[in-house]
Amino acid sequence: MARKVATPWRKVKYLLSAVILTLPPWFYYQSQNPVFPDALEKKSANGFDFTPMPYDEKPPYQHDGKYVKDFLVMVNDGEVSDIRQAYLNIGPEPLPLDVLQEEELGILHGTRHGQHVHALASDSINDEDKLWLTVQTWKGDTFQVDWPLQGGGL
Repeated sequence: MARKVATPWRKVKYLLSAVILTLPPWFYYQSQNPVFPDALEKKSANGFDFTPMPYDEKPPYQHDGKYVKDFLVMVNDGEVSDIRQAYLNIGPEPLPLDVLQEEELGILHGTRHGQHVHALASDSINDEDKLWLTVQTWKGDTFQVDWPLQGGGL
């Protein structure tokens, strides 16, 4: 037997359920249309062109006990398959290759379309810090590329 009295609570429950049903399409739209900060300038070194792009403008976060910041690094010129290993870190100077090899964080990984990386960083980024890319090719050549970070942020 159905009740025919429309109490205020029943009206609120009806409207609340309608609002809740609109939330999944909104979050789905946001997940399919992300907004990223501008990419840093393209730099060339040793026959390769690299363009790093931060995923957000937030400070570094903790991941496996280390502070990292996420980047997408695009290799615009040169073959990704010619790179043996590449690491990204944020700091006043680049970390040595033997120190970078001890960590699983900081190494570029992905496809020829884009390389994802959790760049090693300190808990905050200041004006003296730069973004350092250390690359080793299969021929044994090791080189570094750096980008200045404007105003301690990205």
